[in-house]
Amino acid sequence: MPETNRKILVLLDAHAILHRAFHALPDFTSPKGEPTGALYGFTAFLIKVIRELKPDYIAAAYDLPKPTFRHIAYDKYKAGRTKMDDSLAKQINRSHDILKAFNVPVYSAEGFEADDVLGTIVEKIQKNPEWEKGIKTVIASGDMDTLQLVRDNDVVIYTLKKGINETIVYDEKAVVERYGFGPELIVDYKALKGDPSDNIIGVKGIGEKSATELIKKYGGIENIFAKLKEGKIEAKSRVIELLKRGEEEAQFSKTLAEIRRDAPIDFYLEKISWKEKFYKEKTKPILNELGFRSLADRLNRENKKSIEVGQEKETKEIKNESAKEMKTKTIVSDQIMDNIEKPLIKILSEMENRGVLLDVNYLKKLSEEKHKELNELEKKIWKLAGQEFNINSPKQMGEVLFVKLGLGGARPKKTATGAYSTNISQLVKLKGNHPIIDDIMEYREVSKLVSTYIDALPQLADKNNRLHTHFDSFGAATGRLSSQNPNLQNIPKKTERGREVRKAFVADKGFELAAFDYSQIDLRSAAILSGDKNLAEIFQKGDDAHALAAAKVFGVKPEKVTAGMRRKIKVINFGVLYGMGINALRKNLGGTREEAQKFYGEYFKNFSGLKEYIEKTKKFARENGWTETLFGRRRYFPEINSSAGFLQKEAERMAVNMPIQGTSADFIKLAMVLVDKALEENGLKDKVFMLLQIHDELLFEIRNDAIGTAVPIIKKAMESVYPLEEKDIELVAEQYKKINLPEVPTEVKVEAGDNWDEMKEL
Repeated sequence: MPETNRKILVLLDAHAILHRAFHALPDFTSPKGEPTGALYGFTAFLIKVIRELKPDYIAAAYDLPKPTFRHIAYDKYKAGRTKMDDSLAKQINRSHDILKAFNVPVYSAEGFEADDVLGTIVEKIQKNPEWEKGIKTVIASGDMDTLQLVRDNDVVIYTLKKGINETIVYDEKAVVERYGFGPELIVDYKALKGDPSDNIIGVKGIGEKSATELIKKYGGIENIFAKLKEGKIEAKSRVIELLKRGEEEAQFSKTLAEIRRDAPIDFYLEKISWKEKFYKEKTKPILNELGFRSLADRLNRENKKSIEVGQEKETKEIKNESAKEMKTKTIVSDQIMDNIEKPLIKILSEMENRGVLLDVNYLKKLSEEKHKELNELEKKIWKLAGQEFNINSPKQMGEVLFVKLGLGGARPKKTATGAYSTNISQLVKLKGNHPIIDDIMEYREVSKLVSTYIDALPQLADKNNRLHTHFDSFGAATGRLSSQNPNLQNIPKKTERGREVRKAFVADKGFELAAFDYSQIDLRSAAILSGDKNLAEIFQKGDDAHALAAAKVFGVKPEKVTAGMRRKIKVINFGVLYGMGINALRKNLGGTREEAQKFYGEYFKNFSGLKEYIEKTKKFARENGWTETLFGRRRYFPEINSSAGFLQKEAERMAVNMPIQGTSADFIKLAMVLVDKALEENGLKDKVFMLLQIHDELLFEIRNDAIGTAVPIIKKAMESVYPLEEKDIELVAEQYKKINLPEVPTEVKVEAGDNWDEMKEL
């Protein structure tokens, strides 16, 4: 088909473009003071794409904040990268608003990177005979890894050459000219030479030159190592020895470097027909809000020249676009969307707008104390080390611990880059070997609290000292809410120092803070889903669930359960929900593997219904590729039947955990909706304000004169999420309507006080 008759599909590698723009441009700010440097570059590049490529279709791919299958396979993947700048993180989130204004749909998939999403879309286009002939795909990216997706002149890369202004197009001919081989061998090239930016090790000692020569002469790594075993590789003896030692690393590196083509996304070309739906007027509000008046003018000029403007008419499909994009992470039923997720939008917005009050003066004083404590710890560590060094430098720390002090045995663990590992797991192993270890761990704890919370939070508060987080209802694959900018779901509470931070969250004058916390909700969800009679009976009695479970397993009366028995049961009660096996149980409990095996067997002898449910869930996931919550929230597991054992096991673990943790997430989301409705019906919305959701806990700010009225109303609404009333039974997924749901009460504990730490039970 002639080039002029082909339609153009542009795929935006959004993260890569934003990263490039962030580092290429100054720190611009909007009229409201929000950072916009990366957003300006991103928008300018998008307009450039529209002007030069004149696309018929546009879509964007994003990374998600969760670990990918590569992180699961290799915990050091991208470990060398510094933590993302908060300013960039904010702009990445904000870029979604820009794309929405430009009518560009967004695709992402949990467990996969943006490159994999791009590769999947390319594969779908190429495998569809109708699309393949009529579509030219242009991948706009700042990441050269995407070159492996190039195919003839059908799939090309439109990449940033310098900054955000200079671009270059790579078709297959251009790739060969640059590398000396075709795009299909790019991943083999990376497998040999490695990639420090992603912490992919490659074959140690093989650089760009050797990798290029080998691939040009012998092709991919499979052929290279086949020839090596036959003694038919013509290379320097040093290179041959490196290859012999590095075959396993090369094969593993290729697995990490290769762009996947099977990300779980729903992609239909006809749904992203950009040119027919783009309307320039819709971009004005966001461009004006960000202060991009010059870009707005540029878009208007280019629009008159080359863009076919569509109808302004809004369709139902467009209105629901954001909800549809959310479904690429997990699939939610219409019952969930209509009764939980949609009503939750308004509630979350109100929570974000209200914010939580911060005692900034208290944090300032605490900061002074902690910096003094850090200085004292630093001097103590230097004295024990016999020298001064940068305690925040893993390299210098490693030299002190493993070279000067001789800790860690004859062969201390090293990272992929050859440096000594000083992460927390390594330090824990060294506890007791030298007093410096305890001081270093204490220093790190204090330092993290200072940098993450004590010094950082006041900078994020508004002029009234209220902190406004952003809630993402689809931020986790299980359906749990996530909190960003700042993340207020990880404020520590189990350590004395962590509780010092929680004291900074206070009630406004004339109000109290009240925390409503579901008691052991995940374990209750497991009892509901599994139908285990013994587990359900424990909650029906309403006493200490762990103690009652211990009584059953150890065969003693509840009053005879010791603290040690209860601790062991608590470990396995929560452990089985997250796929804990025998070895992990032994590690947590101590003792031998045989003892752990016996305890494991005895536990499931008493809770056989739970054991049966776990095995059935694994089987169901292997046969169907997904599992779902009580309410029908579904998650897919592409690795559930993987030939790689570790990937399959990890998928099985997630498949078992998802219905349990996801059902708990559905419960608390439904509770938020029911509480909001109850407060409105009782005329309390101007006296009671929902502030935060922290997994199984809801935090409220309640006027002093409304505490007595509001607390029982909120508690009743939260405890009514299960058992469901007859009128609400349609909320439950078809899969579970067929079973006799057990009676498992949901219990809520309430505490109140002037700050988030110092609370008393009501």
